[in-house]
Amino acid sequence: MDEAADPVAAADDRGFPARHAPSCTGLAELDVLVPHCRACPRLVAWREEVGGVKRAAFRDQDYWARPVPGFGPADAKVAVVGLAPAAHGGNRTGRMFTGDATGDFLFSALHTVGLASQPSSVHAEDGLRLRGVRLTSPVHCAPPENRPTPEERGTCRPWLAAELDLLSPGLTAVVVLGGFGWQALLPVLAEAGWELPRPRPAFGHGARVVLPATGRRQELHLLGSYHPSQRNTFTGRLTMPMLVDVLQEAATVAGIAT
Repeated sequence: MDEAADPVAAADDRGFPARHAPSCTGLAELDVLVPHCRACPRLVAWREEVGGVKRAAFRDQDYWARPVPGFGPADAKVAVVGLAPAAHGGNRTGRMFTGDATGDFLFSALHTVGLASQPSSVHAEDGLRLRGVRLTSPVHCAPPENRPTPEERGTCRPWLAAELDLLSPGLTAVVVLGGFGWQALLPVLAEAGWELPRPRPAFGHGARVVLPATGRRQELHLLGSYHPSQRNTFTGRLTMPMLVDVLQEAATVAGIAT
């Protein structure tokens, strides 16, 4: 079938994200297209292998085992950018940051700030709603050892670029979880029309950079936080008050009453 008639006909081509992401006219359209992507063979093989073998605790569940789209309202003023879906979290449930300890930590913090309707995220139909915030990541497939390659990150970049572009009329703040997300996000913001300072700002917990308004974009506040991985939360490198403070700052600069 002709790709013009069927946009997902060539979903296994490496150029699939670059061809289709920029033409999406809304987040609903983007979110439908993302799960069809098969542009990165290594990631496709891994996500499907995990979905077939499964973890013992989830043996009776059907894994999503596809790219995971962003999650949150189309008029969100705050974006939270992570790394990639977890093999037995988002790759299982089909919803960003849902179904694992990392997600529970993040949603508990979002709930504390008043940006999530409940403090935990179990599955995609658990009734959780986000308020004023959208969750996404630079890579939409679960990678082996949580380490996507630079090539995979580059192939996936158009999805994130399109998502931020569609959010941009109201987007005021971006919270970046971890150094990988920070490094992946900066070139996307530059390509999208925001001016980055030179030298480019370094990642750190509590880092805050204000990107000035341009002819195309309004002022954007870029905030850094350590990633709520179990390694960071178990060792105390990232505590709940630390993450809540960053999310509260983002909500405040975005004018979201909490």
